[in-house]
Amino acid sequence: MPAITVDNLTKAYGQELALDDLSFQVEEGEVFGFLGPNGAGKSTTINVVLDFIRPTNGEVTVLGLDARAHSREIRSRTGVLPEGVETYDRLTARQHLEFAIDSKGTDDEPEALLERVGLRDAIDKKAGGYSKGMSQRLMLAMALVGEPDLLILDEPSTGLDPNGAREMREIVREENARGATVFFSSHIMEQVEAVCDRVGILRDGEMVAVDTVEGLRDSVSGGTTLRVTVDRLDDETLQAIRSLPDVGDAVVESQSPPTVVVQVTGSKTAVLSTLEDRGIEVKDFSTREASLEDVFQSYTTGTEVHAR
Repeated sequence: MPAITVDNLTKAYGQELALDDLSFQVEEGEVFGFLGPNGAGKSTTINVVLDFIRPTNGEVTVLGLDARAHSREIRSRTGVLPEGVETYDRLTARQHLEFAIDSKGTDDEPEALLERVGLRDAIDKKAGGYSKGMSQRLMLAMALVGEPDLLILDEPSTGLDPNGAREMREIVREENARGATVFFSSHIMEQVEAVCDRVGILRDGEMVAVDTVEGLRDSVSGGTTLRVTVDRLDDETLQAIRSLPDVGDAVVESQSPPTVVVQVTGSKTAVLSTLEDRGIEVKDFSTREASLEDVFQSYTTGTEVHAR
């Protein structure tokens, strides 16, 4: 059973469409990355899933339940880290956690939750004195209350330093290993690439791609770039490389030293063998896979992007 099913979802604000016939599924037990530029509709989608706003058309099912008819039960089984949420300045971290624990009727220990997010030493400090990163850690701890079946994290690394972002990713992995489904919305490609099983890319309220990171890479023309420096290079050799079945394109990057950049969809060895068979010495070579950022740029701008 999918953890989230979004079916033909449309949300209009007057004449402006925030979501346009959006459909996708998040499978139970996976970490699903939700990518899109600002204004693509990511937060609107999350708000509809949680029944904070109502759709113009379409249906949403969460944990096997209709999102509108069973929103309270869904929220009781869901941990949410919203984007841009603010803590209560006059309350301590302990008081924030006690409120969340009472709201869900669980027996979690505030100390243990704050230990997980690295805030144990600030448990009785008022949140008004917290940095942005500390506030983000506190909200993550609140999202973990009750061992939720579903975690919805909207820009979870906001305000975190590299160590904090790494610790956040580790918590995501731990929660997923426990059995939780994680819906991970972000615009930071490295975060998504590091933890997500599949990724959906949203553009102008429409889902333009859903696949594994590797599948998305493969969908971008020239998923691998091979850069080769040789002792000499001529047009006939260049044409021989271009004629190989796994080569999408080959261009001369430099004449001094002679360097050719080849977009390869299959065997890179065939390119090197072609050069050597023609008596050309390979001085150096390097490869680069298309990054998730390349894929994201390709799908959100409509331009063809090659790994560089």
